[in-house]
Amino acid sequence: MKGGRGLHALGNHLLVELRDCKPEILSDLNRVKNALVAAAKEARATIVDISFHEFNPFGISGMVVIAESHISIHTWPEHGYAAVDIFTCGDLIKPESAASFLIRELGCKNPSMVEFKRGILSDKNEKVPHKVSDSVCEPVV
Repeated sequence: MKGGRGLHALGNHLLVELRDCKPEILSDLNRVKNALVAAAKEARATIVDISFHEFNPFGISGMVVIAESHISIHTWPEHGYAAVDIFTCGDLIKPESAASFLIRELGCKNPSMVEFKRGILSDKNEKVPHKVSDSVCEPVV
């Protein structure tokens, strides 16, 4: 792999640990859903679909499917914790901006993040196309 320089991957996957979040936000379905949708827009992603579920007695799971992959969340308000995955393809989307947005919106005081390159293809100096054309994928509003 020649020291990791010049590697091209299909995508970046951020695993975001959000500890010490505000429980009242993590238990509010509309706030969590709106935060993920806004985070996708903040990253300039193309939203394709949105699906969320509220558990009884508490907790929310949700996903914003984007043309560039997905942003998902699972909340444990009783622990002030949320697990977020931000998987993006291509170099037009900035997953870090979505993560920073969610850290602020969920009132997180103790975040951490790990980034993985997914689908490492080569060490050649060729870019891999990722963005689908607008004619193939109509965004959800």
